[in-house]
Amino acid sequence: MKKIIITPGEPAGIGPDITVQIAQHAFAAELIIVADPELLKERAKKLSLPLELILFDEKNSLAHKKNTLKIIPIKLKEKCEPGKLNVANASYVTHCLETAADFCKQHADAALVTGPVHKGILNDAGIPFQGHTEFLAQFFKIKKSVMLFVLDQLKVALATTHVPLKKVSETITTESLIEIIMILNEGLKKLFNITYPKISVCGLNPHAGENSYLGDEEKNKITPAIIHCREKGIHISGPHAADTAFIPAQLESIDAVLAMYHDQALPLIKHLGFDRAVNVTLGLPIVRTSVDHGTALSLAGTHDASCESLLNAIHLAITLLK
Repeated sequence: MKKIIITPGEPAGIGPDITVQIAQHAFAAELIIVADPELLKERAKKLSLPLELILFDEKNSLAHKKNTLKIIPIKLKEKCEPGKLNVANASYVTHCLETAADFCKQHADAALVTGPVHKGILNDAGIPFQGHTEFLAQFFKIKKSVMLFVLDQLKVALATTHVPLKKVSETITTESLIEIIMILNEGLKKLFNITYPKISVCGLNPHAGENSYLGDEEKNKITPAIIHCREKGIHISGPHAADTAFIPAQLESIDAVLAMYHDQALPLIKHLGFDRAVNVTLGLPIVRTSVDHGTALSLAGTHDASCESLLNAIHLAITLLK
């Protein structure tokens, strides 16, 4: 039986809301939540949704039953009020994540699905948290992981993740790009069953540098990486101007696009399918998917949060779990 272990993320955000909402759906897998039981009960009451919590039992592996959630309990440090961040509960968020990641490490039939976290409150608490991608790479002691966004047939990976814009150029190196392209290529093969992936690489600068008149990163960093990977047998093209890399004609024969930085790709992804996009981490020893939205504090405890991205993340995790 496939196991999907879920961390709702920031307790003051919509993570608990959408976790309660997905309990109302059917899944061909066992769903296990790592969270505070009282938090989920209170949020279910606010949403007027039925919810029965069942303590996870290793010996009783059954597919998810509607209106129930199996749970590995982790207690909040302090009572949570929807929409109000509390630095005292920051360690609860990372404790849940570590517990879930360790569970996946011990169970080959388990995948991790993560809800949205609030990086600011984690850092305010003295926890150096850049994002799930970086956190999990450190947890599993791997040098590099890759953030891939999946929206229907569109797949977009990032060369840099949560990096200030002024530091993007110095973060990108030929060596890092080669490593990222290798991970992306292997991930497309292993997880998505694409025998010979075709990858398109964006430039960093407008018009991909315009023959170095608008920047030389394409000539000095990106092109050498592409040439090296092409010599290794990877079907790869670029660097392409980012303003035309995503038009339908360019995407027809492409399996994935590699963007150079966060906001080169995410505005497009969120415009095309804010509630449908899923974040997949490549390079980990486990399957991990995530919602592609934030904590939406103002919607917590209301009836206005949508669980569609979490539903898609769960269904994709089930599909990717071999």
